[in-house]
Amino acid sequence: MTKIISIFIIVLVVVAGWKLFDYYKKVDEENQNQAKVATGADIKPNELSGVPWSLQNSLDTAQRNGATGLRNWLKAYGNNIQDPRKAWIQMDYCLAAMRDEPNEARRVFKAVKERTPTNSVIYPRIRQLEKTFE
Repeated sequence: MTKIISIFIIVLVVVAGWKLFDYYKKVDEENQNQAKVATGADIKPNELSGVPWSLQNSLDTAQRNGATGLRNWLKAYGNNIQDPRKAWIQMDYCLAAMRDEPNEARRVFKAVKERTPTNSVIYPRIRQLEKTFE
C-alpha cells in the first residue's frame, strides 16, 4: 500500500511540475508580446493607413534616396498623406537627416510629437526616439 501511495505522490509531483512549467512559458510569452507592443516592434509601416496606393512606388524610391529623397517627397506629396503613416515617414526622415541637418530633424520630430496623441499606434516609436531628438 505504501508503494502505491509513493508512486501516486511521485506522479502528482511530476504532473504539478509540468503544469507549473507550462504556466511559466505562457506568462513569459505574454510578457514578451507586451514588450513588443510597448516598443512598437510589431508595427509594420507599410500596413499603416494614410498613403494612397498610387504614391507607394514613389515613396519607396524616395526612401532609397535617403534624407534628400524623403524631404523632397514630403514636400511634393505631404498634403496628400495622413497620419499615422505621415508621422512614420517624417520620423524616418528625421533619422536620415539627423547627421546632416540636426536642427531640421529636431524641428520635424517636435512637430510630429506634438500632433500625435499618446494612444496612437506609433506613439511607442516616438517615445523610443525622444531622447535622440531632444
